[in-house]
Amino acid sequence: MDDDEPLMGIGAFARRVGLAPSALRFYDDCAVLRPARVDAATGYRYYAPEQAPRATLLRRLREAGLPLVDATAVLDGPPEEAREVLRDQLRRTRESAAAARAAIEDVLRTLPGGARRAEVRVGGAELAGAVRQVGPAVAAGAVREEFPVLGRVLIELADQELRLVATDRYRLSVRALRPLAISGEPCGLTVEVEELREVAGWVRGLAEVSIEVDGADVRVRGGGEERTLAVADEVFPAYRMVLDGLAAARHRVITDRTALCAALTGRDSDGPVVMRTGDGGLTVEGGPVLPALCTGAPLRIAFDPAVLPAALEAGVGPDVLLEIASDSEPVVVRSADQGSFTTLVMPVRIP
Repeated sequence: MDDDEPLMGIGAFARRVGLAPSALRFYDDCAVLRPARVDAATGYRYYAPEQAPRATLLRRLREAGLPLVDATAVLDGPPEEAREVLRDQLRRTRESAAAARAAIEDVLRTLPGGARRAEVRVGGAELAGAVRQVGPAVAAGAVREEFPVLGRVLIELADQELRLVATDRYRLSVRALRPLAISGEPCGLTVEVEELREVAGWVRGLAEVSIEVDGADVRVRGGGEERTLAVADEVFPAYRMVLDGLAAARHRVITDRTALCAALTGRDSDGPVVMRTGDGGLTVEGGPVLPALCTGAPLRIAFDPAVLPAALEAGVGPDVLLEIASDSEPVVVRSADQGSFTTLVMPVRIP
């Protein structure tokens, strides 16, 4: 190099921009980052100082996991295209991180041995409300005798949330609480619903309660008192596989929750509840036509009269949203006022 030529050899430039010399050679071969000059006799590559910002940005994009084609679009494309490429990569990164976190948490929950320790603090009224909402989905009678774990509630700490989950095979209720604080490792434990309801009655008026997991013990503390919940040594059904496997909704129905509850419980028939969408509303056969916002083709679907009303009564707010894939797949029952509570209800065969 001439003394008056402000160029750097590949080693010096690599140190400045944080890239390996082999990476710089690769980017040269791909025409993404060409040297300012290549010595014809030796083949040595030399870089100009003004190339450092491009090289640094390229390194950052590659560290973020961008394929070289996408990185080139950011480096050389118009700003709007660069923003779109980066937004897509951000979405993919979030999805990948969420999948990895869920997989690790699943493994942690199932590893044998070792003491699980975790603590979460939530509002007493929120905890009591969550118990009220998932309680109706706990199995009873013959189903509970055959599958005792379905007569319990899953308390799950994962994804910075406290979740209460219950299912009787015909419905599944999940309520997620965003805690005031959470620490420790992910875990899931099943407890008796009767004990949990007693705790709910006690904490309802408390501003804050603490749930502590220490090995196989669950302690609830608040207002200077403490209760211990008995934990069953059973594996709760993999409810998230059910949620992840839901088909896309092809029909959506929004109607007055209280009016629909009254229509379902006020029928003369003891058979399945049959509902129809279309004609500008939701028709409960043997009952009234309710004003409703319905999307998708007209649909006829039936439910167990003991199941759907309980799912509706567990919701909050004036409206209910039914997301329906077909008349034979689980129906998602949501509340417009509380997206953290979801219930799945299985339809039954239409008479």
